[in-house]
Amino acid sequence: MPIGPARMPLFDHLGELRMRLVRIVACLGVAVCVFYFAAPAMGQFLLMPITPYIPVDPETGWAEMMALDPFEAFAVRFQIALFFSVIATSPVILWQLLAFFLPALKPKERKWFMPTFVVSVVLFILGAVFCYTVILNAAFQWLTEQAQGLGYVAPRMTSYIDIIIKFEIAFGAAFELPLVIFYLVIFDIVPYKKLRGSWRMVYIVLMVLCAIVTPDASPVTMLLMFAAMIALYELSLLLARIVLAKRIKRQNAEIAAEEEA
Repeated sequence: MPIGPARMPLFDHLGELRMRLVRIVACLGVAVCVFYFAAPAMGQFLLMPITPYIPVDPETGWAEMMALDPFEAFAVRFQIALFFSVIATSPVILWQLLAFFLPALKPKERKWFMPTFVVSVVLFILGAVFCYTVILNAAFQWLTEQAQGLGYVAPRMTSYIDIIIKFEIAFGAAFELPLVIFYLVIFDIVPYKKLRGSWRMVYIVLMVLCAIVTPDASPVTMLLMFAAMIALYELSLLLARIVLAKRIKRQNAEIAAEEEA
């Protein structure tokens, strides 16, 4: 569906929005039906980083978890299928939303929209990959070790799949920090000098956010996310200083003038 004109009657806008939402739901529905049958393999892929801490079938090597009732198994398969369907159909979903909102943006705003979209997707993927390769194993190792001396951990489908998906989303969202820093500086919301000078306060805020965002609330996960966030924050400031050197110089001059006044 092509991009519509910027000025349309209200009901035409609502009609266009309805059509785009119908396309999104239809596309997502087809993907869920397809991925539902592949859910066991995709679920095993999600569980791969934590297989040392759950029972494994000696013949197939696949992780084995328990479900308390048949409906739970169905719900987990549907959750896995929905998660991967959103990822697979995200280009269609994002394009339909983009095509609806783009006409309302000014030419200067449109210039920033596509680069922002691409960078945000890349950062989210990097966060999800970092979580998958580094965080999941360390987090589940610490969590399962807490049962020593008390009993054993019986892995349940719903709990394990749900927390893994939440981990992936949390770290993907956390890795959007460089984009936030960039726009805080470029739109003069918070000058670079204040961001650089208030690093102690920023570190405290990041630590609190990490404690809130991490799904398991374990110190290992929180500290790993906190370390990643600090690295991203410092890297963001370094890149902003290089890319936005002229703007930062102007901001510093304005701050110095205000302090003298």
